[in-house]
Amino acid sequence: MAQKPSIPKGTRDFNAEEVAKRSYIMETIKAQFQIFGFQPIETPSFENSDTLMGKYGDEGDRLIFKILNSGEYLKKISDEDYNQKSESLITSKISEKALRYDLTVPFARYVVQHQNEIEFPFKRYQMQPVWRADRPQKGRFREFYQCDADVVGSKSLFQEVEFVQLYDAVFSALKLEGVTIKINNRKILSGIAEVIGAQDKLIDFTVALDKLDKIGEEKVKEEMRGKGISEDGITKLQPLFTLKGDFGDQIESLKSILSTSEIGLKGIEELEFINTAISNLKLKTATLQLDVTLARGLNYYTGAIFEVSAPEGVKMGSIGGGGRYDDLTGIFGLKDMSGVGISFGLDRIYLVLEELNLFPSTIAESTKVLFINFGDAEALYSLGAVTKLRQASVKAELFPDAAVSGKQMKKQMNYANRRNIPFVVIMGEEELKSEVFTLKNMASGEQQKLDYNALLEVLK
Repeated sequence: MAQKPSIPKGTRDFNAEEVAKRSYIMETIKAQFQIFGFQPIETPSFENSDTLMGKYGDEGDRLIFKILNSGEYLKKISDEDYNQKSESLITSKISEKALRYDLTVPFARYVVQHQNEIEFPFKRYQMQPVWRADRPQKGRFREFYQCDADVVGSKSLFQEVEFVQLYDAVFSALKLEGVTIKINNRKILSGIAEVIGAQDKLIDFTVALDKLDKIGEEKVKEEMRGKGISEDGITKLQPLFTLKGDFGDQIESLKSILSTSEIGLKGIEELEFINTAISNLKLKTATLQLDVTLARGLNYYTGAIFEVSAPEGVKMGSIGGGGRYDDLTGIFGLKDMSGVGISFGLDRIYLVLEELNLFPSTIAESTKVLFINFGDAEALYSLGAVTKLRQASVKAELFPDAAVSGKQMKKQMNYANRRNIPFVVIMGEEELKSEVFTLKNMASGEQQKLDYNALLEVLK
């Protein structure tokens, strides 16, 4: 007995309805990318290993899918190297390529490789799959799409302002109202670490602070103590734990906390600029909120940090995020190329739209009308009408097999129902003689006889 086929863990098949819904989200995002002036690029699904390795830290490097070299790759390994059983030693000799882990490093490689062809500042968007050898679990997959937009070659804070507007425009277009765009600044986190004398423990301090909403003030303090942060430093942090009010109120409190930190005050100045601009320009449906506990991407973000959360009441992690990086292309030798970018979490946005029933009802309609097949003569006449309807951009098809009994006709009707096709055309011998079409509304059961022009008018 043949073994039942399967797919690798952490990957998924998508049916027609799921593909339609995912396409709806991506087309909506893409439309806003283009309205905001971003240009599309695509990069290969796999890169040279040395392009990717060493760019994500030890944990990220372990999650990169390596591709075996073609041919008899083991012959290139000496017995001495093979007997050492060293993964790092052998891997570099049998695998020279790897699947991309994200879109950011390939983008940096693209900018450096094509720098003489690009007009800076360069605004690009990219929507392609990425692969990670992660442990599969709910909401975490080994193959998934990323939808990124970046600007490189400009240090202007107006870029950050535009990205806030872009988030607002996309989620408004998706009818997902009430999202919160959280913002922080790496310089503020660095300033706080400086004020409490923990510059060398910035990552430890921010990782603990990031858990404030989840584990509470006392547990955060306990974790900080465990990481070697002094009691005096934790006392100086106390105003952070009770930071309240709107954006402006929190900024004033931060000015007091960071009054002795030059870098911290610079971060406040940048946030004030963004908030003032957004206050003047107004957002459609989203809210901009300062969150000093936000600490994503500290290994590469140098300025603003973004994270988008779903509307209140929806239990979901972030549905978008990004930030400012001052030297992303430096890893490939092109120094001082500042940039800022954001991404959209396609899979999580899908789940939120599903939970809130925000997908358009017509989104899964693949075919508008199905012509029932009663035999060669009727089918040929029907196919002429189908061809004309398609030329008029109406999604139409003819059932391929003839119905020679009532049971087979019922089968064709059931086929239309299962595929959510809203209309059926019955083109039997009587209709063929009088050159009319019997159109049936599958939802109401209503039938009407129409000539072609009237049929087209109803279906359009």
